[in-house]
Amino acid sequence: MAFNALHRHARISARKVRPLADMVRGKLADEALDILKFQPQRGARMLEKVIQSALGNAQDPEQNPGRTVSAEDLYISEVRVDGGPMFKRIRPRARGMAFMIKKRTAHIHVTLDEA
Repeated sequence: MAFNALHRHARISARKVRPLADMVRGKLADEALDILKFQPQRGARMLEKVIQSALGNAQDPEQNPGRTVSAEDLYISEVRVDGGPMFKRIRPRARGMAFMIKKRTAHIHVTLDEA
C-alpha cells in the first residue's frame, strides 16, 4: 500500500530541489532521511519534512487500520518536484523600464511503498 505526502507552494524553486529528489529516489525511507540530514541545501530540509510526513501517514491508524508498518520496511517509490505558481514582482530599471522578478514556488510529492 502506498502512502503519500506533499508540500504545496514551497517557497523554493523546483530546480533547486530536483537534484535532492534524484538523490533519494528508490532508497529506503530511513536511509533517505540520513542522506538528507547531511546535505547543506535548504531544499533538503523541506524534502526531509515531506518524507517524515509520509512516514507519519504510514503509521497513522486512521489511514492504515489494523496494520503496523515500520519505517525500515518502506522505500521511496516516487519523488516528484513540480513547479508551482509564481509571485510576480516589478523591478524598476533605467529609462522608465521595468523588469519582471519571478519568485518561484514548488510542489513536492513523496510516495512511500512497502519493500
